[in-house]
Amino acid sequence: MSFKIDIAGIGQQALNQVNAELPARAEAASQRLRSAALEILRGRRSGRHYGKHIASAPGEPPAVRTGRLRGSWRPVRYGANHQNPAIESNVMYAGYMEHGTPGGKIAPRPYEAKIVQKAKPEIEAIYAAPFSITF
Repeated sequence: MSFKIDIAGIGQQALNQVNAELPARAEAASQRLRSAALEILRGRRSGRHYGKHIASAPGEPPAVRTGRLRGSWRPVRYGANHQNPAIESNVMYAGYMEHGTPGGKIAPRPYEAKIVQKAKPEIEAIYAAPFSITF
């Protein structure tokens, strides 16, 4: 009596199961990015006072005035089979806040790296969790 095991078939089955789980993990990671964006883009700033509004100082994340930038972040499907976490904003001035304006009228108010840094530990945990591979 002899037994044969198809190692290639087992490997392909495991790979298929991992690939099937990745979009859900990317969605969870994208949600964490969005939560981090909401946290980073809230709170008081230390810039100029305009009546009751306190603007952000250069180098701080943008201050919340209308809440449009803060509330505009949404998860997007990105990468082959939607396996990469991402968020985007449809607010046209988001890039100006991050990088400043041409000519320097508005100095950069960086927030992207702070969002990623805040979300990174939880995103790493999402992807480090064991995959549910069954044979």
